[in-house]
Amino acid sequence: MKRLRLLIDNFLIYGLSGILGKLLPFIFLPVITRLLPDPYYMGVNDILNTIISFSSAIAVMGMYDAMFRLFFDKEDDIFRLEICSSALFFVIITASLLFILLIGFKRFIAGMVLRDSDLDNLIFICGISAFSHAVNNIIAAPTRMLNKKKIYLIINLATAAASYAVVFVLLYGKAYLYAIPVGGMCSSLLSVCIFWILNRKWFSGHSVKKIHIKELLKIGAPLFPGFLIYWIFNSCDRIMIARMLGMSYTGVYAVGSKFGQIGNLIYIAFAGGWQYFAFSTMKDMDQVELTSKIFECLSFIEVCSTIFLSIASGYTFSLLFDERYSEAIKTIPYLFMAPLIQMLYQIGANQFLVIKKTWPSTLLLLSGAIVNISMNCILIPAMGIEGAALATLCGFFVSTLTCVTCLSKMKLFSISWRCIYVFVGLMMFLLVWRKSIVSGKLILSAIAGLIIILMSVFLFRKEIKSVTGLWDRDHNVKRNSQ
Repeated sequence: MKRLRLLIDNFLIYGLSGILGKLLPFIFLPVITRLLPDPYYMGVNDILNTIISFSSAIAVMGMYDAMFRLFFDKEDDIFRLEICSSALFFVIITASLLFILLIGFKRFIAGMVLRDSDLDNLIFICGISAFSHAVNNIIAAPTRMLNKKKIYLIINLATAAASYAVVFVLLYGKAYLYAIPVGGMCSSLLSVCIFWILNRKWFSGHSVKKIHIKELLKIGAPLFPGFLIYWIFNSCDRIMIARMLGMSYTGVYAVGSKFGQIGNLIYIAFAGGWQYFAFSTMKDMDQVELTSKIFECLSFIEVCSTIFLSIASGYTFSLLFDERYSEAIKTIPYLFMAPLIQMLYQIGANQFLVIKKTWPSTLLLLSGAIVNISMNCILIPAMGIEGAALATLCGFFVSTLTCVTCLSKMKLFSISWRCIYVFVGLMMFLLVWRKSIVSGKLILSAIAGLIIILMSVFLFRKEIKSVTGLWDRDHNVKRNSQ
């Protein structure tokens, strides 16, 4: 029961901080789309985000996960100082090199990716954002690893609020191209400054050790191709849409992606608390059973939340966005599910990290990425942006399915039939939902969704009682103490 409480606490606190920080873009999205004169500007910003995510992934090169893993190897502050310092030194070097490359080839990159070399100033902003984002991953890590929950929550809220203050000032000044990129850059720089002030005791140039850098690379380097594959999953579709359909369609897709990023909020909540929980319980005797049960329970949450969001979007999307973005509604369930399937994949793939064999994770992700790109080439011309969203979901599903299958054969994972039942029910619901969106008969999807949710609740009734029982005990303890 203590482990359940540990997971829920980390899920809610670290996850809540990430959710609140990422929820602001979703809350302000309808306002921003109305302030922007054309979806083109949303498309440009979405492409810029792909450049930032790609660059920062290269710069970090798996160091964050490797540092997190080695930090818990010894209860020794000097050892931990050396690990953190070595990781930061490596990332500063790689991030600096990437920044120089982005600045040196900014006109070429702008012409290739944004299809307008005169937008090279935006690449300069991307370079600063990518550098600060990569460095911040390492500098902020001690706050997570030491489980300082409230501090992490406050900082994420403060930096997100500062970012959107800048965005709205620039939008009202009609700086449409620069508003969102400059806001993101300011947020990253502010976060670096704050976390450095808080965590600077964990970093020292004198504590950088070559032997630790080698150990970090031994764990992190095999993960690095995986991060690039994640970039293909999450960003390649944007570039292909821009090439095949145009930048305005990328902007419409970006709105569907933002709406569907509510699923990403659940993923962020999970990721924020999962690593601390996973590595702090990795030596438990029932670790395999525990991890498998968490996988199943989060599958239940995914199914119910996907059904709920799909139904809600059918009734609310037209109220939030004008007709320019109407096609985006068809992408919402797929883009919502994709990060949740990614969440399930990382639960399974973490078993490879626990045994310090990370190369299978890369191969499994690669299989899904190949499926993703292949389906994009086929479905985008045939189905438009809906095809791109479906391709992304299918890619993640293939990776997760193969991962779970391999781990089951290695006796590192076990899945019950109820997990399969709820996903079959979800697929049946999505077929009904898609037809109801076209026909306008939304009540049919609502009825189908309710049936699937009730079935899922019945299958997971034992786990639901465990969580509610924990809540009741905490409530009784607080009431008795008063």
